[in-house]
Amino acid sequence: MYRYEIGIPMIDREFGGLRAASNVLILAPPLTYAEHLAYRMACPRAGEWTIALSTDERAAEVVGAFRKQGAQRNQVGIIDAVTKSSVPTLRDTAKAKFVTSPLDLTSMGIKLSRMVEDMWREGVMADPPGPIPPPIRLCVNSVSTILMYARLEVTFKFLHVITNRMKKFEGIGIYILNSESFDERTIATIKQLMNIVIEVRTEDGRQSVERDFRVIGVRGRTTPWIRYFYDDGTLTIEEWR
Repeated sequence: MYRYEIGIPMIDREFGGLRAASNVLILAPPLTYAEHLAYRMACPRAGEWTIALSTDERAAEVVGAFRKQGAQRNQVGIIDAVTKSSVPTLRDTAKAKFVTSPLDLTSMGIKLSRMVEDMWREGVMADPPGPIPPPIRLCVNSVSTILMYARLEVTFKFLHVITNRMKKFEGIGIYILNSESFDERTIATIKQLMNIVIEVRTEDGRQSVERDFRVIGVRGRTTPWIRYFYDDGTLTIEEWR
């Protein structure tokens, strides 16, 4: 089965990345740059595609973030639920599709399916052809914003469909949830849909803010806490030995 390198040295080196059909929840407090950790994990390698479903940032900002990670523009598709509310005349393109708000979950799901179909078609027709099925990464930034617009039951049903699609397509999904904005019941409900959880924590030291994370669920194991840094658009993950 295809494996996805995710830019976390320990996971890529020790486990060969994540196996296809994985869904990963990044559970993080505010101001920890969790979206940049998600973009790093979702960044496509050669022969891969990424779809970013953005409820927090405009399409141009998301594309820019992936370009900084090394992705080519034609490898990334955006479903933007932010921009159209202020620019209602926007029209969809092959790699950028727009919905009116994060509440429009039906349109998000439809446009996600269409974009996956288009990317599969590109993968099958590529010369030379890549892996079959074509490897696709999904990044949802963020589940927190969807929960602000939709009830937990509605959000759960939407994510249930999306996570099952990623399993069916043999892709991987990366989903961000603010760990401090929701009660334990909400977090536990969303966790049910995931097979891997990344817990992020932060501590205010005397001179700097320290941030680290651990990965739970890779082959039934939990990694040690791994330190990371974010500075001027660059995310650096400390090597763990």
